[in-house]
Parts: sequence; C-alpha cells; structure tokens
Amino acid sequence: MLAMNRPSRPPVVLIASDQEWSARSLESVLGPRGYAVLRAGTGQRTLELARIAQPDAYIIDAGMSDIRGVELCARLRQDPKFPLNVPIMMTTPSPISNRAERLEAYAAGAWELCAEPLDIDVLLLKLDAFVQAKLAADRLREESLVDEETGLYNVRGLARRAREIGGDATRRGDAVACVVFAPESDAAGGQSATDSESPQVAAVVSRLCRTSARASDAVGRLGPNEYAIIAPSTSAAGADRIVERLRDSFAAATVRLGEREHRFRFSAFVAAVPNIAESSVDTLELLYSATASLRQARNSIVPPPDSRPGSSPISTAAPSAS
Repeated sequence: MLAMNRPSRPPVVLIASDQEWSARSLESVLGPRGYAVLRAGTGQRTLELARIAQPDAYIIDAGMSDIRGVELCARLRQDPKFPLNVPIMMTTPSPISNRAERLEAYAAGAWELCAEPLDIDVLLLKLDAFVQAKLAADRLREESLVDEETGLYNVRGLARRAREIGGDATRRGDAVACVVFAPESDAAGGQSATDSESPQVAAVVSRLCRTSARASDAVGRLGPNEYAIIAPSTSAAGADRIVERLRDSFAAATVRLGEREHRFRFSAFVAAVPNIAESSVDTLELLYSATASLRQARNSIVPPPDSRPGSSPISTAAPSAS
C-alpha cells in the first residue's frame, strides 16, 4: 500500500467520469488506500480542477460526454503548467480495448489504459507505483539546485552559491557584487509572451545570461522574469559593466513566437561592497538588497539614473532600461 512511504499529505487523485456509480466505486477503494479523491463530472471541470488542485494522478473515463477522454488527456499534457510526471490512467467501457484504442490513448499521454470491468487490484498496484514515482520526482525537484526551464541555478542553488562565494571572499577580503535584472519579452503593441511561449523565452534568456557572465559568476533565476548574477572579485563599477553587457545582449536579441517577433525590455539593479570581510552585510543580504530594489522599481516610479548613493557601502544602481 501507499502508506509504507506516506508523504506529509495524502496524494490527490482526480477521477474524471460522468458515470456516478463508477466514480463512487473507485472513490470507495482509493480512500482506504491512502488517497484523497476529487471527482469531476465533465471534462471542462477536470481542466479547471487541474489548475486549482494540481492532483498527483488522474483516472479519466474515455467515454466522457463533453470532451472525449483521449482529447482531455491531450489537453492536460499540452498545458505548460501540467507537470509531465503526473500519471494519467484511462478507463474504457470496452471489455477488450483494441490496439488502435491503446495507441491513441498512449499517444495522448496516458500512462495506462484499463478496460472494464476493472481489475481493481491491478489498477491499485499500478496507481501506487505511478504515484510513488511522481512523488519521488517531486522531492528531487524540491531538493534540486537547478531551474528546470533554464538550467541556471534556482533560488535554493543561488542562495547556496551566495554563501560559498561570500565565504571565499571573506577569507580573501575581496569585493562581491550582485546584479539582479528583469528581461521581459514584448511583441509589437506590447503583447507579452503567453504561458505556453514562456519556455522558449526562458531558453533565450538563459543563453544570453551565460554569454554575458563570467565562468566564476553564479547565474540564477529568482522568479518567472527575474534573474541574478553573483559576481566574486567585482566592484560596483565591474557590476555596472556586467549590466552594460546584459543590456546590449538583450537589446540585440529577438525571439519569434508563432507569428510574432518579441524583443526584450530590460531593467537591472546592482548591490556591491568593496570588501565583504569589512562589510556589515553578507552576500545573501546583497542579493536581497538588489532584488528588493528591482521589485520596488518595477512596482513604482523608477528613480533617475543619477540616484546612486556614492558614499554608501552598498551601492544600488538605478535601473537600466532598453
């Protein structure tokens, strides 16, 4: 049973079926197995709950009346916010599913097609195995230091590298700088990239970040449109040069998404200290300072370019825009 490696919350299974009796029967066996169960009587409701509840597994009736089970499965798989490691099991009212039906289900992204009458023991064993694999992948993702879309450090990885770079700079009495920037893509007329297009934008941003940073720099993603570079042995002036390289790279970059050609708007903030060992802040605080300045500027009136406080040990540069 699933309970032998129980997570902190029960895994959620969404049963998508317009057959009330069948759905209730499945729910009655899944509950004692350790699952929390959601039910959707239509394909449209299934799509809504997929976004809201983010279930750990789906059992979809192939004979749904409003949206065919195969089409519903395909729509879920095509949603960029639907994790690929979420198992989908489909059930078919045919006593014996033929080869063409199975191929259609697998092509749509189903992990298994079960013919009715269901062999509950087999279904539960397969579901347990699928969900255990999904939850294990979730744990690995949470522990990962790398952002999946870009291959850059994620927030956890960037924080770890900040501590490592800061520790080394403290021992050497060296400078450290953090550059936090927001490259956002816009098509003509100000139309932003959609959710389905964001991975393509992220890939372009990742490439430009890598080419603008040095091998010794730590480059990471703080949010959907926020990135950071932690630069060892770098003064505020050196950080400004990093910003200039980034600005030039993004000003020259375009990405074509469908019929639209997107260019980038770019803003950045810098926080730096000449000697981290003598500073009252550490590298993580530098990162937080630059990030807070960027977010404040994006949500309010941007300060003029000459607003850099020259005497401050943490110099926060005005945003660069292109």
